[in-house]
Amino acid sequence: MAKAPANFLTAIDVGSAKTCVLVVEITENGLRYRAHGLADSKGSRKGIIVDLDKAVGSIQKAVERAEDGAGFPIERAILGVAGSHVRGINTHGGMVFSRPREIGRDEIRQAVDKARAVPLPPDREVLHLLPQEFMLDDQAGVHDPLGMIAARLEVRVHMISAATSATQNVITAVNRAGVHIDDTVFEPLACADSVLRADERELGVCLADVGAGSTNVLVIQEGAAAHSAVLPIGGDHFTSDLSVGLCTPVAEAEKIKKLFGNAIVTLIPEGNEVEVPSVGDRPSRLVSQRMVGEILEPRARELFEMLRDNLRHAGMLEACAAGVVFSGGGARLPGLIDIADSVLRKPVRIAWPVPIARMPSALGEPEFATVLGLVAYGHRARSARGTEDDRWSARLKAMLVGKGA
Repeated sequence: MAKAPANFLTAIDVGSAKTCVLVVEITENGLRYRAHGLADSKGSRKGIIVDLDKAVGSIQKAVERAEDGAGFPIERAILGVAGSHVRGINTHGGMVFSRPREIGRDEIRQAVDKARAVPLPPDREVLHLLPQEFMLDDQAGVHDPLGMIAARLEVRVHMISAATSATQNVITAVNRAGVHIDDTVFEPLACADSVLRADERELGVCLADVGAGSTNVLVIQEGAAAHSAVLPIGGDHFTSDLSVGLCTPVAEAEKIKKLFGNAIVTLIPEGNEVEVPSVGDRPSRLVSQRMVGEILEPRARELFEMLRDNLRHAGMLEACAAGVVFSGGGARLPGLIDIADSVLRKPVRIAWPVPIARMPSALGEPEFATVLGLVAYGHRARSARGTEDDRWSARLKAMLVGKGA
């Protein structure tokens, strides 16, 4: 198999339900689809590796399927990071000069380093430092101070951190599958690249990525990250509720959820029945389809009440003037968006990722928004980096570019 060309980019999304590997080609006209590979995720739960060997096997399957389509070995990739171990906080820092001076990259880097100087437990690492705004003397709201004159430079940033062990275990699993990780990205940050519109970013919008194990949240206001969180409810919890409530195996509960599930009981016609396989050797039973809805609706309300309370506690609920955008496979449950509308009292919509050239229609679904966003994020960061050797300066530059994306 031929060596991978330099103008190709690979992203890996290791989710609780599926592992997806996407390979794209970088052309003069943007990104072009080349191949992808899918495999059921084994050994990972809620963004945490719980069985390394099984996780490696799932990643290897997805990588091999992508390699078969691409025609070359996948050696390097961008990796998405998510899960309950991820935390986000807002912080600020700055510096005062002896006299007004032109602001250069070094000064910007030093100001961001000051904002970064927040004590973290030894078991945590910084994933992202995302500038929200710069302040020059008494002038606030500056997006990029490069070349401007000031005697005082301050910056507000949103800092996203993750558990070092949890992140490193995912990286180790990918490494053992034969792939080197070039960068790690908080998944909603990448997902935003593929689903959010420019006007939503400016007005204030909440992106809620409903995955299998958890719901990852990112608020963007005036083009910058303002809040991030991870809610401990995902699509698997709906499935688990059905499994317990209907006394049926988890795999059968997942099928019932996809075929007959609805988060609003009153939308299900009375008299409809569903065949429910039993546990063990007992025969299947027929139950009312409304019973399925009666199990799913409380969990849906719990999820959105948790999201509402999280945003309200962070002072972000009223900031989301453009509403809430839902991505991820869990967002596709019928009736879920209606529940979100009634609980959040904000405009809501399901995110359909922006397609790339020659992309199969099967990838144009909410559950693939993250992996598509990862390649978009990687392409933007690579373009911003250019030939610059200083990695920190390059990453900061990529952050600044991202504010206007």
